[in-house]
This record gives sequence, structure tokens and C-alpha cells, in this order.
Amino acid sequence: MLSAQPVAIHVDAAKSLGPLKPIWSFFGYDEPNYTYMKDGMKLLSELSALNSVPVYVRTHSLLVTGDGKAALKWGSTNAYTEDAAGKPIYDWTVVDRIFDTYVERKMKPLVEIGFMPRALSSKPEPYGHSWKPGDPYNSIYTGWAHPPKDYNKWAELIYQWVRHCVAKYGRAEVETWLWEVWNEPNIGYWQGTPEEYRKLYDFSADAVKRALPGARIGGPHSTGPGNPRAAAFLRGFLEHAVRGKNYATGKTGSPLDYIGFHAKGSPRFVDGAVVMGSENQLRDLDKGFEIVASFPELKGKPIIIGESDPEGCAACSSRVYPQNAYRNGVMYSSYTAAVMPRHLDLAAKHGVNLMGAVTWAFEFEDQPYFDGFRDLATNGIGKPVLNVFRMLGMMTGNRVQVDNSAAIPLDKMLAGGVKDKADIHALASRDAHSVSAFVSNYHDSGKPGPAADVEVNLAGLPAGRLLLQHYRVDGEFGNSFEAWKKLGSPPQPNAGQYAQLEAAGQLHLLESPRYATPQNGRLQWKFTLPRHGVSLLRITW
Repeated sequence: MLSAQPVAIHVDAAKSLGPLKPIWSFFGYDEPNYTYMKDGMKLLSELSALNSVPVYVRTHSLLVTGDGKAALKWGSTNAYTEDAAGKPIYDWTVVDRIFDTYVERKMKPLVEIGFMPRALSSKPEPYGHSWKPGDPYNSIYTGWAHPPKDYNKWAELIYQWVRHCVAKYGRAEVETWLWEVWNEPNIGYWQGTPEEYRKLYDFSADAVKRALPGARIGGPHSTGPGNPRAAAFLRGFLEHAVRGKNYATGKTGSPLDYIGFHAKGSPRFVDGAVVMGSENQLRDLDKGFEIVASFPELKGKPIIIGESDPEGCAACSSRVYPQNAYRNGVMYSSYTAAVMPRHLDLAAKHGVNLMGAVTWAFEFEDQPYFDGFRDLATNGIGKPVLNVFRMLGMMTGNRVQVDNSAAIPLDKMLAGGVKDKADIHALASRDAHSVSAFVSNYHDSGKPGPAADVEVNLAGLPAGRLLLQHYRVDGEFGNSFEAWKKLGSPPQPNAGQYAQLEAAGQLHLLESPRYATPQNGRLQWKFTLPRHGVSLLRITW
């Protein structure tokens, strides 16, 4: 039996650190046609309900040519084709269906302008792909990943698309959306040069702004700035946007309402267990923020981490890739709980304006239950990680002071992740009627480890009777995966089993709510938090 680690955490609800930005209210996925399918709509409704602020949603392939049928790492809308004479034919039916699904739920599109329609691609064939887990990943980069053969036709497509959105949804609504150009143009998603991407960006941004001057557009949504080549790509794009000659207008600089880049971890499978690479994701964030901060003209610009995840392929099932075996259970939920607050800490370190961090996880329609994809739900059943986002959605108001020697210092996490002692981390907030403390017990290793005997000392609370609620995600609570295994891992749960799993996938209280009266504004809350467990302590009045 492993001895529990004693931990003392001090929260001063009277010491505000400023507004707590809900950076976690951003989600994305590869397969756009899942958006309006049964389980896709169910999950989007749940994501919309998580936060008091609008949730932004990003998806690939909004301009890809095809029949609208979803497949792994593939989707299409057939928005643009040409007749025999080369005249454009615009068809917004499928794109509208996607955006309608968001807008009906009061969500906001983070509109990814891409990928290249077959009729515009400078190398259109082969165009589609039939990738599956285990196939060479680079086989996905077909005709849709190439530059346009005609940048003016491309720009006209974007101009007509934005005008259509304004006509359908209204100027005021579309001005609340975010737009971006392409995805990860520093790797295989873009089969052109860095200069050709900058040209694509300039023509796209100019078209968006001509159609809607108040639209917000950003880029480059390149990935992995912790890598020197990727860092050079990001820096080169920002230099062009600030001081370069615009390919579309001939003027100096490019429209840049926000800056986007991606950050990824790197898990490994060692001695029969997953070892997460949290340090890699944090280093990407650290270097990306450093690069942005090095441009005085950009230091105040909003930043969106367009994908921020433990690794780089949501569709790479753990059945084929054992390093991804963290995804179904509490390693993914505790990793998220430990790493998401560090986004805020790294932004503060560099003095930059972090707006959001997109979790690239959604659902995979009509796939086996708990098949090891990086998703938030499986066949309509919420996974443990979804409950962490439910907890984060209750963190509102201002961030408040936390003193906690059991949290791994940021510089040590950047150097080597959480490979020695566990990281017992706490994030706390206060609004007009509540105080919340979000506590996680995380380690990069999936092997068993000791629980933590946690003592949370809260100060700065209002006088009078307060309601105390303790939410939990661990091996027993808020964990549909463990519930599924207890049922015998049924490939097709019956109606009764499905209802049990659906209930198990919801956020649960660890204990019955209770009332307490603070003494001189102070309360003490003691509990045991198992390895990879996450607690939300909620005090309301």
C-alpha cells in the first residue's frame, strides 16, 4: 500500500489576481461532417452548456471537394466547383449546415479557411484519401494540401463565402466569429513554401476584410514552435505580417487581429505504461509566447492556441498506437487539469494576451466504444476528460491567490515534465456568489502512485452560512470508462447499460452537499485525492 502524500494548500479568496480568462472554452476536430450527426450534435450541446461564455469551435476541411461523407481525418462540403468553362459554382449547403449547428447552440465558429478545392488545386490528383490508423500518416496529404493555381479565384471564393455568411447570419453575428487561414502550414498540411503560405494568407485576409471590414482574422496556426524550424516559420510569418510587403495589396503588413499557433505533447510507451510528454507541450507554449512577445507591435494582440493537446493525432487509436492509451481514462483528465492552468502561467511569464486554447478532441461517429481515440465522448457517452471541462466551466470571476508548495514549479515542468514526485496543483477563482478551488493529482506516468491527503485552507470568505459541494473525477466518480469495464466491456451496450454509462459519464459529487459557517472568513477542507484524480471544491452563497 502506497502512503498518501500530505499536502497543504492555502487559498485567499480576498486576493484577486485579475480576471480568470476561460481559455478552455475552445474545441476543434478534423472531421467537419460529424458536426451535424447524432452524437456530434449531442456533444456540441453539452459543450455549449459548459461555460457562461460562448464556446468557439474549429474544424478542418470546410472547403474540401467531396460528397459530404465523413471518414477519419477527412471531410468535405463541395462548396466550390467549376463548370466546363472554368466558371465558379458556389454551394454553401453543407457549410451552412455546419455553422447552423453551432449558431443554434449559441456557439461561435473559429472558421478555418481551407482546404483547397479540387478545381483550384495546383496539383489536384490524387485528391481523396482512405487513411486508417496504422497507415503512413503522410498519405493524407493529397490534392487538397496544395496551393491554388489561381490566387485571384481563391480570393473571390473567400470573399463570396464571407458575404454569404453576413447575408445569412447578419453582420453583428459574423463579427463575433474568428477566421484563420489554413492549418499547420509549416508541415505537410501545406505543400507549398513558407512564402506561398504568406501569399495565401494575404489574399485570404484581404478578401475577408473586403467582405466584412469588422471581421477578425489571424494566423499562421503553425505547429510546434518548440522546434527551431517551426519557430523560424512562426517568426517569419509575424515579420511579414508586421513589416513585409502584402502580396494582395502591395502595402506594408497584413491584417492580423490575433496570432495562432499549436502546442503538442509527446507521450511514449515505456515498460508497459504510458509516460506523458507534458514538457513538450509546455515548451511549445513557452517558445511561441516568447516569439510573439519579441514583436513590440504584437505583444498586446490576442493569442489563440489553435490546437493544444497531449500529442498530435486524435484519430490515431490506442489500439494501434499504445502510447495513446491515456485517452479513455483518468490520465487524460488529470493531464488536462494540470496543463491547462499552466497556459495562463506561461502567458503571464511572457506578458502576452492569451485568449484561448483549443482542445482538439470531439467524437468519432459510429466507431467502437472506448476505441482509444482522443475524444471527449464515445457514442454519446462522456469520457472523464469531459468532466474536467465541466469543472473548468464553473471557474468564473477573478483568479485568486493560491500558495501551494506541492505544485511542481513551472521551470521544472518545462525542463522535464512531471517525472519525479507528483504535481498537486490548485487553481482558484471567485465571483459575486462563489469561490471555487480546482485541485489535481497528476504524474506523467500511468503506473500506480500514492494518493494525496489534501488540506485546503480557505481565507477571505464572506460571513454567514455557505454551501459546500465537492465534485470529483477519479477511478470511481465521473468515469464512464471504468463503468464500462465493470459491465464487461460490452461492444454494444443494451438500453439499460447505455443509461448506466450515460449517467456515469456525468460530473458527480464525491459527497453530499453540506453547509458550513466560516470563522473569521476561514474554512478548512480535508480530503484524499487519488493519483490522477481531480477535485472541484465549490463554495456558494
